[in-house]
Amino acid sequence: MIGQCQPRVRSFNVSGSGQCGMVGWRIGILGLHVLLPVFLHLPGEAAEEGRVKEEMVAKRWREGKGQCCSVSLNLNTGAPTLLACSRCPYHSQRWTMDRPFHISHTLRCHFNIILVASRPIRLNPSLCLASSLLLDLLPVPGAGNGFCYQRDPASVKSIYSGQMGQNMLQPQVLCLCSIILTLFFTLLQPTAAQITAPWEVDALKAIRGSLIDPHGNLSSWNRGDPCMGNWSHVICYNATGSDGYFHVKELQLLSLNLSGILAPELGQLSQMKIMDFMWNSIGGTIPKEVGNITSLELMLLNGNQLNGSLPEEIGFLPNLNRIQIDQNHISGLIPKSFANLNKTKHFHMNNNSLSGQIPPELSRLPSLVHLLLDNNNLSGYIPPELSKLPNVLIIQLDNNNFSGSTIPSSYGNISTLLKLSLRNCSLEGPVPDVSGIPQLGYLDVSWNQLRGPIPSIQFSSNITTIDLSHNNLNGSIPGIFSGLPYLQRLSLDDNNLTGSVPSNIWQDIDLRGNKSLVLDFQNNALNNLSTPLSPPPNVTILLHGNPVCIGQNQLNISQYCQSGTYVARGGSADNSTVCPPCSSDFPFERIPMSPIPCSCVVPVYVGYRLKSPGFSNFIPYESQFQQYLTSGLSLSSYQLEVSTFMWEEGPRLKMDLKIFPNNTPFFTVSEVFRLNGMFTAWQIADSDIFGPYELISFNQGWYNTIIPQGTKSGLSTGAIVGVVMAAFVAAAILSSLVTIIILRRRSRQSSSNKRTARAKVPLDFPMRLRIALGSSRGILYLHTEADPPIYHRDIKASNILLDSKFVAKVADFGLSRLAPLPETEGSAPGHVSTVVKGTPGYLDPEYFLTHKLTDKSDVYSLGVVFLELLTGMQPISHGRNIVREVLAANQSGMIFSVVDNRMGSYPAECVEKFAALALRCCQDETDSRPSMVEVVRELDMIWRMTPGTENIASSESGVMGMGSNSTSTPTASGSRMDDHYISSMEVSGSNLLSGVMPSINPR
Repeated sequence: MIGQCQPRVRSFNVSGSGQCGMVGWRIGILGLHVLLPVFLHLPGEAAEEGRVKEEMVAKRWREGKGQCCSVSLNLNTGAPTLLACSRCPYHSQRWTMDRPFHISHTLRCHFNIILVASRPIRLNPSLCLASSLLLDLLPVPGAGNGFCYQRDPASVKSIYSGQMGQNMLQPQVLCLCSIILTLFFTLLQPTAAQITAPWEVDALKAIRGSLIDPHGNLSSWNRGDPCMGNWSHVICYNATGSDGYFHVKELQLLSLNLSGILAPELGQLSQMKIMDFMWNSIGGTIPKEVGNITSLELMLLNGNQLNGSLPEEIGFLPNLNRIQIDQNHISGLIPKSFANLNKTKHFHMNNNSLSGQIPPELSRLPSLVHLLLDNNNLSGYIPPELSKLPNVLIIQLDNNNFSGSTIPSSYGNISTLLKLSLRNCSLEGPVPDVSGIPQLGYLDVSWNQLRGPIPSIQFSSNITTIDLSHNNLNGSIPGIFSGLPYLQRLSLDDNNLTGSVPSNIWQDIDLRGNKSLVLDFQNNALNNLSTPLSPPPNVTILLHGNPVCIGQNQLNISQYCQSGTYVARGGSADNSTVCPPCSSDFPFERIPMSPIPCSCVVPVYVGYRLKSPGFSNFIPYESQFQQYLTSGLSLSSYQLEVSTFMWEEGPRLKMDLKIFPNNTPFFTVSEVFRLNGMFTAWQIADSDIFGPYELISFNQGWYNTIIPQGTKSGLSTGAIVGVVMAAFVAAAILSSLVTIIILRRRSRQSSSNKRTARAKVPLDFPMRLRIALGSSRGILYLHTEADPPIYHRDIKASNILLDSKFVAKVADFGLSRLAPLPETEGSAPGHVSTVVKGTPGYLDPEYFLTHKLTDKSDVYSLGVVFLELLTGMQPISHGRNIVREVLAANQSGMIFSVVDNRMGSYPAECVEKFAALALRCCQDETDSRPSMVEVVRELDMIWRMTPGTENIASSESGVMGMGSNSTSTPTASGSRMDDHYISSMEVSGSNLLSGVMPSINPR
């Protein structure tokens, strides 16, 4: 018994075929091998894995050898009840209970031992009964008891029931029926099986219950299982843990307008890596239980209304990389335990109400790069020990109250520092000597009580901003500010400086293009000019409030003596192209710099903030920022637009960004998800210039609602709709070309000569050539017939599918990219610049080195598949590369030594030509490889030369096969094939693409 699920005893008559309903052998064990990798293993090895040591077995039962028994097993106690036994030399079974609610089950058939399952048993009683009834209704021969248990097929656990009988019911029939039932229950009852750890489900429900969700963003949390993809904003690991459960990996609750409080049950999500509650209105305190999430890497709580003190337990999170609690109402002290955060790089606690002394112990943080504690109520002194931080890039302590404290002289020797911002900290003493900071780009010590003259120090040549304003500095302006090539702003206003206005600061600065320089000397005691002022037009000098402005008419400096603030923003580019209006069906916009004029697309809108930029004028850096961000997001440069930006207190730079689809009106759902994940998981590399960033908003939910239905299933950039593999198609995956595993239906199979459904059949040369030609025509279609053309980017053996008649189909467009469109009539870029993606062993070496993806990159990968077909080798095996091995054999005149000897007899000349073509496809230099048109043409020629094959009629273009339904029947070596397969006329063009292709226009 399992709860209320009673074993059910049924009787059936046995027939010799052993087929499960009308499905028969069409699925077979290969489909099981593909779909249920943890459910069925090969004999021998799996048998060893399935055995449980005697000392660990609480209850066990094994049938005597040579008998076949029907049993009822009480899964609460592990006690079996023997119902019937009969002599059967072919079939025996073993059930082992190694602990309560956990079963190990093996079958013996024809002296092969197969591990069927070793899974925890957690059942829904009603579904268990339903599954047993469903199996009874199927025409499955056999007799015995019904049994129910749960296992984990392809990351989706489902309930199923099988029948074990007395009369030689073969294990593969049991497994076949289990597949069918799995599919039924996955489709009809996807919520029945609990696959997420139950304590984590309880925790998520508690979290949901403590939050106020006015827009129903978490409404899906009331149904189904979190890790079955039913719960929005919950991301789980792809595999079960050692306890047999799936676990929550990420909570992505950014900008959902949530309020309420954080539940203490957060601590039960002990394997979570990312906790993102940014930009909501959540109040209450941070629960101390978050200290139990030892795997946590990103704690993102900024932009809420959290209050109370920081839990000391946070300091014991060993894997924490980023702690963002800024822009809340957190008060109290910074716990000294935070000094234990050895992996923390980003320490963002600005804009709170933290008080007390900065713990000097924070100097022990070896990985810290950003220390942001500005806009708090911190007091005491600035710890000189912080200068010992070995990797710190930014120290930002603005707007605190270090009353009477001086700037530690040791800060002038932090060799890694890029930005030092101590604005409005009630500091006293002299201007710090920063000549020992070679990469310093930003210095702000304004609004303090610094005294004395400006020291004659050597600033870093990278400096962009020097702000010494609103202090009590005296003396003259030294000449140290000239010769700084990247200087954007020098603020010396509101001091007691005397002497002459310098007139040569801008002379060594590159001010071409949109670069500019602001020199703010207002409200000092400057009384004369060393030389007449004649700065370039993009240099602004502010002299208001100085004695030199008295008598300005004689000096001709009235334009520099106006009061006010300098504000600049570049004008928009002129676009003289007249375009027709976009359709009003969707919120279309134009891409300003698109290579396709007048294209109408729907962008993703992103709110973005630079939290500590290393400059004071963004305009000269705007182009560089676009390159930085598009590179980090794997986009083309024209796909990003900074629509608006504004400086905020800090200073911080807030931007509104638009991200445009590439050559298609819409992003796919998966591409929007990818972009959002790049931001929220901080997968974009940090920049020394732009500093840390934060995502304010990302309209993923809105975007997904307006995407047309046909686009929602897409998987890759450019609305390429990926291939969703159904279970029955997956049964024919070409997972290994060493020995191709096929499924055959034998219509006249004798009951006395049963064979296993899983057959390893070595293919003869015509069959291998047929597969090569079929897959080549599929790639040719992508390169020449699709509009725009498509680069697959992940061609490999496992992405070429064979149907029951050995028709090859190219699948899995998850990494594909659209080819570049012509820039002008008759010319087009030769490549797409992109991050390297693909499978080792199949990767084009030139693409790997240059990041330039071309059509010849697919040719290289396909050439490796050809070599697999020819040799039976893996692309990379035991340190050997298939391309190098075959090339060496060919150069030494021993090409036939690497030909797969299981291929049987073959025409030597045809094999030589096929090998030569494969090696040409695998040339290191892109230009040395043939195009796909040439590949298909040569394969056609080799096919016509091969004895025993019928000529494949081609269209005039040599690309799309059209014509009669002629067939040919090549046989596998050493075996007779009863099935006919279609001619390659039907193996061409778009028929070779498995799955749904995007809507594309013919050329």
